[in-house]
Amino acid sequence: MKLVLLSGGSGKRLWPLSNDRRSKQFLKVLMNEDGEMESMVQRVWRQLKEAGLQETSYLVTGASQLEILQSQLEDRERIIVEPERRDTFPAIALAATYLYSIEGVSLDEVVGLLPVDPYVEASFFDKIRELESTIEQTGADIALIGVKPLHPSEKYGYIVPEEQEENAEAHMKVKFFKEKPSESLAQSLIQQNALWNCGVFAFKLGYIIELLIGNGYPIQYEEMKKQYRKLPQISFDYEVIEKADQVVVNTYYGYWKDLGTWNTLTEEMSTTTLGNVLLSEDCINTHVINEYDVPVTVIGLSDIIVAASPDGILVADKQLSPKIKDLLKDNVQRPMYEERQWGSYRVLDFKQTGEGHETLTKRISLSAGKSLDYEMHLLREEIIMIVSGTGEFTINGTTKPVKIGDVLSISAGNEHSLATKSGLEYIEVQIGDQLLEDDKISLINPFLRRSK
Repeated sequence: MKLVLLSGGSGKRLWPLSNDRRSKQFLKVLMNEDGEMESMVQRVWRQLKEAGLQETSYLVTGASQLEILQSQLEDRERIIVEPERRDTFPAIALAATYLYSIEGVSLDEVVGLLPVDPYVEASFFDKIRELESTIEQTGADIALIGVKPLHPSEKYGYIVPEEQEENAEAHMKVKFFKEKPSESLAQSLIQQNALWNCGVFAFKLGYIIELLIGNGYPIQYEEMKKQYRKLPQISFDYEVIEKADQVVVNTYYGYWKDLGTWNTLTEEMSTTTLGNVLLSEDCINTHVINEYDVPVTVIGLSDIIVAASPDGILVADKQLSPKIKDLLKDNVQRPMYEERQWGSYRVLDFKQTGEGHETLTKRISLSAGKSLDYEMHLLREEIIMIVSGTGEFTINGTTKPVKIGDVLSISAGNEHSLATKSGLEYIEVQIGDQLLEDDKISLINPFLRRSK
């Protein structure tokens, strides 16, 4: 059995910590058994390893989130990158062609799909394993996992089975689906033995390959990438699952939670504060997360979330915090913080002058043993000041050591890179008529030993 984890998201529901480049699954706000902070994707990848499933698992992500995914996971070999962000049907179709034409996976192999950020116990992965035998025993097109509801909820989709469940091992045929019903309707569905849809399902690889052929889509990975934008921008649920002839569901009775909003995420945090925070003792059920160096102080306020990052500041009643997605739906903002495989950066200032020029100031952290790509920019000039650590600066093929206080000037068209063995921090000022993150041409530098 192969597993494919889908990693995407626009970063709205957990703003301001999440953004287009650092969506919710990458926030390091959960604590593992060793007392170390980890993200949702790190947690589920660790759980897959503990369950013996990591070696047969793959991840699908968009290009904008590739570097942060690479920076957070040790195993980077099985990441499938979407040519552009679309929806879950195109993403799964892409993964299927990769397994078929690149990995040579048999058409009879069962493939399981799951989100990259479920908050679950170890027993959940035993239930995922059962999907393989369920497909084999029933001959179903698709097998799902449904979670036994704890209460009526408007936040989840529901799977309604055709027959009454008799025991925990039984699989049931699916009668219909209902997406995010009202609380009263949810109560009625639960009385019909409905289950929460946790977005986990499985099928034989041949089922999807035949579906792609029947619809005139390519089944070779490289060709699928070329024609990717021709695929309908639609969810796999609507395009495939709800049209399948035979769908069955297995019931999971263990702990499962979607940490997609501030009120649900803070329920699983082991501490009420992260960062430079002062919280008075009379604050009840209040969480404060601060990514700034300056303190955030909260006095006498209960049941709220306060989150501060370079992207903004949020102060919200926890129960009303899901409204943030609707409030931000028309807000288009450059990400002010990013993690990359070489380190991270934070935007300190961005200015547009009346003369059409732009200036962007960043504080950049280059991790020990890492280097930036050897590259050049066409539209901007850069001025760099080293503020901590030591390293090597290469420009136009010539390398020299750099230290605290050194100032480096890089004109447009100059080939350059930075590398460090011990770690390096610097302030970078970009100047140009148009400042774009993708204004770079990567080159091969024969003089610089690059870290992967």
